[in-house]
Amino acid sequence: MTASPTASRPTHPPPHPPGLSSVLERNIRILAERRRQEEATASLQARAAEAITRFTGSMLFVYLHLAFFGFWIVANLGWVPGVPRWDESFVVLAMWASVEAIFLSTFVLISQNRMQAAADKRADLDLQISLLAEHEITRLATLVAAIAERLDVHSRADPEMEEIEENVSPEAVLDRIEDHEAEHSEA
Repeated sequence: MTASPTASRPTHPPPHPPGLSSVLERNIRILAERRRQEEATASLQARAAEAITRFTGSMLFVYLHLAFFGFWIVANLGWVPGVPRWDESFVVLAMWASVEAIFLSTFVLISQNRMQAAADKRADLDLQISLLAEHEITRLATLVAAIAERLDVHSRADPEMEEIEENVSPEAVLDRIEDHEAEHSEA
């Protein structure tokens, strides 16, 4: 038995993947819109640095450099008839490459700083959401324990459940991480 020709065609619009909730869809749209807003409000200098970095990180840039430097070298070796040598010792080429490297590294650093600032914002958002989730889970565990007590449901004593019902202090966790790092850096 052969499959019908329409059986292999994708449906339009494609169905949502299983488990992709409307809340997740909304969050994706909001984050994409936020990213567009941040890009639109970026300064002219930041956008220029980003565009230059994007271009210099492309294969087109590599091909243009291969052609430019290749011609420069071949011409100054005297291999191109009718073209006089203008940089026989390649000093000008070396200076050009050095100045270009300075500017390119500066543009890359500007772009990296911008990307790091965006990554810091995402990390802060992630931390805030994690802290909120931890607080909500703690409240739910307390509520479930109260419901179980009210319904006279007995469970075996579990020290982890007692820990889950306690709020976590972010300051205490950060202090403990710093103490741990200090202990291991001295060793």
